[in-house]
Amino acid sequence: MRLGALGVAVAAVVVVGGCGGGQPSTNTQTAQVAAAAKVQQAHAAKVAAAAKVKANELGQIPVLMYHRIVEHPGSEDDRTPEKLRADLERLAHDGYVPITAAEYVTGKIDIPAGKHAVVLTFDDSSPSQLDLDELGAPKADTAVSILRDVAAKNPGFRPVATFYVTRDMFGKTTREEQAQVLIWLKDNGFDIGNHTRDHINLHSRSQKDVEEQIGAIQKQIISLTNVKPITVALPYGNQPRKKEWAIKGKFGGDTYHHLGVFLAGYTPAPAPFAKTFDPLGIPRIRAMDKKGDCAQFCSTAWLDWLNRNPDMRYTSDGDPQTVAYPKFKNPYLRTVYKARSLTY
Repeated sequence: MRLGALGVAVAAVVVVGGCGGGQPSTNTQTAQVAAAAKVQQAHAAKVAAAAKVKANELGQIPVLMYHRIVEHPGSEDDRTPEKLRADLERLAHDGYVPITAAEYVTGKIDIPAGKHAVVLTFDDSSPSQLDLDELGAPKADTAVSILRDVAAKNPGFRPVATFYVTRDMFGKTTREEQAQVLIWLKDNGFDIGNHTRDHINLHSRSQKDVEEQIGAIQKQIISLTNVKPITVALPYGNQPRKKEWAIKGKFGGDTYHHLGVFLAGYTPAPAPFAKTFDPLGIPRIRAMDKKGDCAQFCSTAWLDWLNRNPDMRYTSDGDPQTVAYPKFKNPYLRTVYKARSLTY
């Protein structure tokens, strides 16, 4: 219970005392004062705990963008299995805990105190990300297999990620195979997102084309899994002429309404509780080493920067019901989360 609730509890003493025109008994007053004191003590303990871990739930969250995971990269967007494993081990070592894109945009971030949120995203539904063997288990060196292996060796490192799906459907061509792989993701805690049907640049397309591209793949995902994606990642990070077309639209008598639209930018993303959070354009970071432009603008460089600037990074207080941060950051809190704020 928040400190504001303490005032309500104390006020209740007066209201109860007025009932029937009589005064509350000494025992009743004592019990109510004791209850109010407990509320105050609990709040003080939460504040102290948040301060101890330097909680900053208005800090920045890296949203990492991956594509194919292959031994011999064919483009800069590809990552080798060894590199992906090293990336994940570094995140675990640096105190990051993965959350899904859905958890991020809805503010349902439940990670231990002192830990930092990170969102892992995989675009294009490549078989290198997930392929199942004859027993229905992820094959070695796929992204899912590597993630689960790193998580098993690092307790507390959640094996979750968001997969942005196109009609390629992890290389599966039959409806049964497509359903098997998507349902495996669903049943194992992974997040399924929308990446459009044909992975085309939406910037120059009409509203009808945009809605068809987004709506058609949503319809296919729902038909296979009964899961309705709540986030979309735009191909090439390019927004339609009207940004709103990506977040809400209609196709074939059905509607889509996303809570977040992910781009392909070069910076960490604002916390969902911060005023700078824009659901129409959430930046992501390319997963790459320091070379060329990536010497400043890709994952290795940004993770180094966040380590050097811990006051800018999202750090949890361990309580998913509160939004904890230093008092001086009060002006940066979104009004909708005011009732959950916990300052120190």
